Amino acid sequence: MPALIITDPDDPRIGDYRALTDVELRTRWEPPNGLFIAEGELVIGRALRAGYTMRSALVDEKRVDQLTGLPPDAPLYTAPPAVLESITGFHVHRGILASFHRRDLPDMSEMLSKARTIAVLEGLNTHTNLGALFRSAAALGIDAVVLSPNCADPLYRRAVRVSMGEVFAIPYAKSEDWPGTLQAIRDAGFTLLAMTPAPDAVAIQDLSPEQRERPALMLGAEGPGLTAAALRAADVRVVIPMHNDVDSLNVATAAAVAFYELTR
Repeated sequence: MPALIITDPDDPRIGDYRALTDVELRTRWEPPNGLFIAEGELVIGRALRAGYTMRSALVDEKRVDQLTGLPPDAPLYTAPPAVLESITGFHVHRGILASFHRRDLPDMSEMLSKARTIAVLEGLNTHTNLGALFRSAAALGIDAVVLSPNCADPLYRRAVRVSMGEVFAIPYAKSEDWPGTLQAIRDAGFTLLAMTPAPDAVAIQDLSPEQRERPALMLGAEGPGLTAAALRAADVRVVIPMHNDVDSLNVATAAAVAFYELTR
């Protein structure tokens, strides 16, 4: 399809891309309207390979002749950098954005039945941490992710970008029954491992073979960590041993260390 030139930032055809830096606005707009935004050729390519359907693409006019592999049936819009920045609210230095249709999330019980190792996230509301965690999960052999109701959206643009598109590689489901879902995870045959610096926590490398067989690693938000209810639901509390009086790691970093230990 030939590129359609956009000269007016208020053009209704590019409404999907408006005010991308306004988190509150985008959170109210994207999930209810069944769309998400991907940024950069690499991430867009991974979304297409994962089977997501493109709604449209918005490209810097300097890049439009360099692009290949975009679906021919999705509108391709192009604009000069100043117009792009006025539309989106930031300098689109990767040169291309694309809007995609969301898909229905998998059924929780079916997802759990197919997994051996999962991450269970409670209150993780920072998109950067969430994206980094999904990238580590894909790289280190985590089969699925369960999200509490108050977790951030994995398909928010920043989370997708930080994950380098690996958020498309990991099935995830969002719980509507929290912390009741934790019992359902245990009933599916998993051992609930709660990451915490509590004094009674077991060093993660000292877990028994039985505790490692089908681990469900529970991680809380940066700072507060897991809630008291989640800690009570856990089978085992686990910790990454620290040195030099460091008390904790960033949650995405801690997740990567724990994922490696549980899947090695």
